Amino acid sequence: MTKELDLTFTKVMTDWYAENKRDLPWRIDKNPYHVWVSEIMLQQTRVEAVRDYYIRFMNELPAVKDLAQADEQTLLKLWQGLGYYNRIRNMHKAATVIEQDFGGVFPKTYEDIKALPGIGDYTAGAIASICFDRKVAAVDGNVLRVMSRLCEDYEDIKNAAMKKRMAAYLQALYPKENCGDFTQGLIELGALICVPNGQPKCHACPVSGYCKARANGTISQLPVKSSKKERKKIKKIVFILQCGDKIAVRKRDKKGLLAGLYEFPNVDQELTAEQAVKQVEDWGCRPRDLQRKAEYKHIFTHVEWEMTGYYFSCDSENEDFQWANQKRNGRGDSSALRIWIFHLTCA
Repeated sequence: MTKELDLTFTKVMTDWYAENKRDLPWRIDKNPYHVWVSEIMLQQTRVEAVRDYYIRFMNELPAVKDLAQADEQTLLKLWQGLGYYNRIRNMHKAATVIEQDFGGVFPKTYEDIKALPGIGDYTAGAIASICFDRKVAAVDGNVLRVMSRLCEDYEDIKNAAMKKRMAAYLQALYPKENCGDFTQGLIELGALICVPNGQPKCHACPVSGYCKARANGTISQLPVKSSKKERKKIKKIVFILQCGDKIAVRKRDKKGLLAGLYEFPNVDQELTAEQAVKQVEDWGCRPRDLQRKAEYKHIFTHVEWEMTGYYFSCDSENEDFQWANQKRNGRGDSSALRIWIFHLTCA
């Protein structure tokens, strides 16, 4: 017979979190700026990968005002490798709002936090509960997995209604204080014990006595999650055009995938080597020879690029492109090339 979730369950969770939480740099205090940056970075990214990005980001932009005053190129370089670049653009917009509308002080209510650009229910709930001790649930994939098993709930966790219902259910379980420990405890339980891949570590779970799925042997059936929509596949021809020590790049449109980032010139169609030569000639770059050809695939969340790369040495530069000095290191012109994920030189 399993126990019902109540405030005793809440205390078990908060006590377990206090004793077992991971030592992470954004947990050294309850500064909302620190929590906000970490939560945005952790979207679609592993904790292990985020740690170094977070430390570098904080060294460069230690406060909201620094983020608000930073130029886009600096922000893109700091975010380089994390992907989903609209996240950092929205953070810049939100920091500007905080500076202009809140006098540089991070808003303290869930409603005001959620109204900031790029902040949704989960992030607003996390900041409000962790930093300001608000009784607001933060429901992410970890929490939904934990709760679907505890409650033996077979509703699809991708349904917005399911997330909203779970948030309302958890709301009543929040303690009078240390709300952030309850929020982070549920998330930590999903990350370390009730894991997303593989068998959950039920023997180490502090709340296994509350778990209906464990009691009924249905853990492997939960959570219910609808299958992903098949990715759209796009064929691309990518041109690496070298003229002396420089390589041609261009800036992508301000909207859409990888908006505003630099890329190698490319076309969304299949071309033979001869057609590729003709394309380079049409750009006015006077190709001397085709040095190599390679195939590469890159997968985004909703689209897959199947790329063929042609590496040409050229005798002239086209004014329509920017020509980056490939010998520069660090955060100079060549950093733009590293943003582009097609590594032809590895072929």
